[in-house]
Amino acid sequence: LFCILGGGSALLPAPIPPILLKEKEKLTNMLASRGAAIQELNIVRKTLSMLKGGGLAQLAHPAQVVSLILSDVIGDPLDIIASGPTAPSSHSVQDCLQILTKYNLLHNLPKTVEMVLSSSPTKPSAPENYSHVSNIILGSNTLALEEAKRQAEGLGYAALVLSAAVQGEVGRVATLYCQLIQLVCLGFASLGKGPLSDELRGNVLQLAAELQIPGLDLDEFLQALGGLGPDRPVCILAGGETTVQLQGTGKGGRNQELALRVGLGLHQAQGTGASGPQGRCEILFLSGGTDGQDGPTEAAGAFCSPGLVAEALQEGLDVEAFLRNNDSYTFFSQFKGGRHLLVTGLTGTNVMDIQAILIRAM
Repeated sequence: LFCILGGGSALLPAPIPPILLKEKEKLTNMLASRGAAIQELNIVRKTLSMLKGGGLAQLAHPAQVVSLILSDVIGDPLDIIASGPTAPSSHSVQDCLQILTKYNLLHNLPKTVEMVLSSSPTKPSAPENYSHVSNIILGSNTLALEEAKRQAEGLGYAALVLSAAVQGEVGRVATLYCQLIQLVCLGFASLGKGPLSDELRGNVLQLAAELQIPGLDLDEFLQALGGLGPDRPVCILAGGETTVQLQGTGKGGRNQELALRVGLGLHQAQGTGASGPQGRCEILFLSGGTDGQDGPTEAAGAFCSPGLVAEALQEGLDVEAFLRNNDSYTFFSQFKGGRHLLVTGLTGTNVMDIQAILIRAM
């Protein structure tokens, strides 16, 4: 019986001989520092591992294997979660080589890694008999969002789930959320059909296409959004995992940075005068990590409202300066005495991040 969850890759590193653990660790760190996604990291890890990519299940054969899995990867791919120790790999050494080439590491490899890659099969090789393995996903972002939706409806909200696979650069995702908020507020003000609404809807569709969110039927979501009225507050839920391009030396995490960027975006929308209806809505945006820790901080995330920037200026805090330094945790720690930080403590469960947007007509 196995329990598999995020962090499993680090706990089952066993490299294929003659690769040394420190060599594999160095290569993994180099990939991460160059911006490799978790899926790419795990493909490389699998290729160089004895236990990943189904290796653990093969060693257990013919014993019956049951794996209880918490998914921390978009789409819940069994061979990527913790690098798939009990799932056959759908990737080959060629996939690994393409990733190493993408990040300019192919010609900077230890000799042992070169040796293993040159001797590995070029096509995926799954075990001939995999009937002894049962992989069961017990928890995922999708399941977490379903429960959050149920709770929101119990509190009287009209709840909609956008996607459990939101990904992409945090600034672009923040823009998407700000535009969705404006669409809801336009609908509440009976301006859901008109030039401004059409323009916003077009912007949302274009941005979602650029972000390439898997499985997102945005037309259907916007249709459901358009059917909401001001008589009930709205709760938009989403999940996934954004990325932050580090430019500064501050302290924070992707959830706190997302909340801060949404706060800035809502402030800027108010300043243009193009979103007057937004001023007639109560808006709260929250983003948090389900494991209770966002980056190297004590917080799981943070929440904001459209008044955040103006209120911060009254305290002498410049939101844009904090964002330039990727210093979202410091900002939220200082702003209103840290009351906008989401601090849950470690939860012991990691199914990525969750965002909640609460909108109420005033």
